[in-house]
Amino acid sequence: MSFCVEYYMLCLLLAVSHSLVQSRDQVLEKPVTELCLTCICEAISGCNATKICINPEKGTCGIFRITWGYWVDAGKLTINGEQPDSEHAFINCANDPHCAANIVQNYMKKFNQDCNDDGEMDCHDYARIHKLGAYGCQAELPYNYQTVFEECIDNYVDQGFE
Repeated sequence: MSFCVEYYMLCLLLAVSHSLVQSRDQVLEKPVTELCLTCICEAISGCNATKICINPEKGTCGIFRITWGYWVDAGKLTINGEQPDSEHAFINCANDPHCAANIVQNYMKKFNQDCNDDGEMDCHDYARIHKLGAYGCQAELPYNYQTVFEECIDNYVDQGFE
């Protein structure tokens, strides 16, 4: 099944790039599970690592489609010892799957909240925060994003993962 292969490849890519990532502010607490990150990635971009950005003014970057403002709010993480104020620091981190995942982790740690009023903060809230922003996460999710996200979560639950 190509669905499983795609996620296996994403996890492998994240693991391989792990040793290359350094950050100004290390990610010590990771509230978002790998499964959740995978489903957010699938919903936001199809985890398409070939659609990178080369210019932060042109919108979103990397498999998590991260904006420059999101990166700033998450602590300006960098890779390979790059200084956060260097010209390509944002682009390099946002286009790197592991560094981008750490951006998401930091953002969620900073803006962790119960967006759907179900009494707990979980992957559904993180998916909303990622797509709608920290201050708009109670709004309606776009249909396609929500559908892909829910199908991804359901597929993992059906396989016995949580």
